Amino acid sequence: MQTINTIAKDNYLIVQLSRGKVNAINQLMVDELNTVIQDIENDEKIGGAILTGTPHFFSAGLDVKEIFEYNEDEIRHFFNSFFALHKNLVRFTKPMVCAISGHSPAGGTVLAIATDYRLMAQGEKYVIGLNEMAVNIQITQALINAYSFWIGNAKANEYLLDGKLLHTQEALSCGLINKVVEGDELMTAAEAQLTKYLGADAEIFANTKRKLRRAWLAELKTDDSNELEETLNIWWKPSVRSKIKLFVESLHKK
Repeated sequence: MQTINTIAKDNYLIVQLSRGKVNAINQLMVDELNTVIQDIENDEKIGGAILTGTPHFFSAGLDVKEIFEYNEDEIRHFFNSFFALHKNLVRFTKPMVCAISGHSPAGGTVLAIATDYRLMAQGEKYVIGLNEMAVNIQITQALINAYSFWIGNAKANEYLLDGKLLHTQEALSCGLINKVVEGDELMTAAEAQLTKYLGADAEIFANTKRKLRRAWLAELKTDDSNELEETLNIWWKPSVRSKIKLFVESLHKK
């Protein structure tokens, strides 16, 4: 694996995003995460997983600098596989805890909200949230549903239309995350939470998780090919490309 590290424990796996300073999501990371998630799901010896990042960054979101240069086939493949990754995480039957090690906007939040429990490192400047509106990327119904599942329709409506990013205490207050801990205690707390889940009968846990997510999972069964086409049509819209280009140029200057 080139973009993630895996650490095997007695009966669970730690999956750490590890791609450069900010763990920006590109095609390779999506492919590797999809592979690892499916491997964990299918391995009877692995009871669950912790998804985490590196100090200060869980993930800064999509690697816009890279994907902006993708051609039509490449960007279609990217969005299609990224949508599939989110669905695979939502459908994951085993317990998964997310240890959010720092900043987690946009694509980072897409990964985090699919998990069962989210702990976030304390940091005054750390932010999390689906701010796709602010970066001119079309959000899908599946992501709106996932956001609403945790924070409710009213807050999702407000935050999505504003392109709002939340600091740790705001995210805790609205239910986007479950707990805030000091950075050096993050993994210890995440492992304690996962161990609690693993103490339950695996079949009972899976069945209960499925029942809790029943409406959410049912919505995932709908055909999202139209959403993919909508996302791609907007991606190639000249006015949107111009705005994203300016954003990319600003990133190159940092």
